[in-house]
Amino acid sequence: MKNAPQMIKCIVAVIGLCWFSVIAFAQTPHTHQHGFTGAEQWAQVFDDPDRDKWQKPHEVIQALGLKPDSTVADIGAGTGYFATRLAHMVPQGTVYGVDTEPDMVKYLSDRAKKLDLKNLMVLQSKSDSPQLPQKVDLVMFVDVFHHVESRPAYLEKIRASLKPNGRIAVIDFKMDGPIGPPKEGRISPDQVKADLKNAGFSLIQEPDFLPNQYFLIFQ
Repeated sequence: MKNAPQMIKCIVAVIGLCWFSVIAFAQTPHTHQHGFTGAEQWAQVFDDPDRDKWQKPHEVIQALGLKPDSTVADIGAGTGYFATRLAHMVPQGTVYGVDTEPDMVKYLSDRAKKLDLKNLMVLQSKSDSPQLPQKVDLVMFVDVFHHVESRPAYLEKIRASLKPNGRIAVIDFKMDGPIGPPKEGRISPDQVKADLKNAGFSLIQEPDFLPNQYFLIFQ
């Protein structure tokens, strides 16, 4: 076939685009609307080294200004992309890797044991509650907040789980970003700000170094 090379190039391009789109769902959605069973397979997507180029995990964690003894809850932790990194950054503290998916909970529990991260506690949560066992300094939502249902009620429970001066960090996809869920499934930063304001939080930082996501920190 004369056009075979061109066809192959097109097929490869389509496969690459699909793979890149899947990587956009970097953490496990905190809702029953999307299933993420088969954690071993999803780990190849969520923890793909190429994700570091646009997720910039080191810069994100540095921007959070955590202390060595901070207590952090990673909501929708998935396979532990951020939770494991956070555990290394707070050696005298505790990180709760929270997820609703049993497969993800088991996978991350096994991963924490393999990495000997004794300060990483993995929790099975409910879609309407993080089920945190103690108050924390920071609650983090990475590519998850747009999935949270009944946000006013959920944020009320989050607020009850925060220490005095506790913070919430929300990282989610820009409305006009090239990757992420369909546009109708995204949540605007203005809506996030409104939701958090109604829940009694104030925006204290808005780092702008992420190319595909906005980054908001509330207290």
